[in-house]
Amino acid sequence: MDSEFKCKLANRERLIGTLLTLPSPEIAEICADVGLDWLFLDMEHGLLDIKDVQHIIQTVRGKCACLVRIPENEEIWVKKTLDTGAAGIIMPHINTPEEAALSISWGKYPPLGCRSVGIARAQRYGANILESIDRANSYVLFIVQAEHIEAVRNIEAILKVKGVDAVFVGPYDLSASMGKLGKVEDKDVKEAIKTVLDACARRKIPSGIFAMTPEAGQQALAEGHSLICCGMDITVFRGAVESVAGSLKTKPKT
Repeated sequence: MDSEFKCKLANRERLIGTLLTLPSPEIAEICADVGLDWLFLDMEHGLLDIKDVQHIIQTVRGKCACLVRIPENEEIWVKKTLDTGAAGIIMPHINTPEEAALSISWGKYPPLGCRSVGIARAQRYGANILESIDRANSYVLFIVQAEHIEAVRNIEAILKVKGVDAVFVGPYDLSASMGKLGKVEDKDVKEAIKTVLDACARRKIPSGIFAMTPEAGQQALAEGHSLICCGMDITVFRGAVESVAGSLKTKPKT
């Protein structure tokens, strides 16, 4: 599954996912069953710890790719997350090429990086260490999250870093860094996002973005993004419950 997903990503095929913040394998299982291509497992803002991430990946069992946003760009988080068998890492707040290169080096086994060898789920608990090491360097994805205006200014240099598989735009944090908190449709914010999109297109590197609604997701696809994360578990559930409550608690007109 991971190699197939990486090929589709590299070819900039349409890949649709959603963001999970709750430690619920059941929700992840439902998302996989309905045919999503990938899941954005959020350890930065969500309630997920490393055990929750592994349980979700075990539950999904390759039906869709699990990409994990680590809490912060530290070596320990890269190693622990990849040992769960995650398809890849989403690296938050990457603003310079040096930051991107360092994070990627933590996730690549020697001689390509400095990832240490541990016995964990990714190695089938020791059953195929050599095969898993070889496959990991080939198939594990490293996705840079551009969510600050500094990243936009440095995007060309970031894209030159070997091992960057895609760039994922965080529009809300980006807007905040520009003094326009939450104004993701602001002209300047949209222009900054387009700068990232255009730079990725020139180098044939996939770009992705978070979209709160399907309509925003369709717009992002039309603009040229291929890796779309649409909605999140808590907002989707809240919207569904509000719909039920609104329908049944409102007295019908007589």
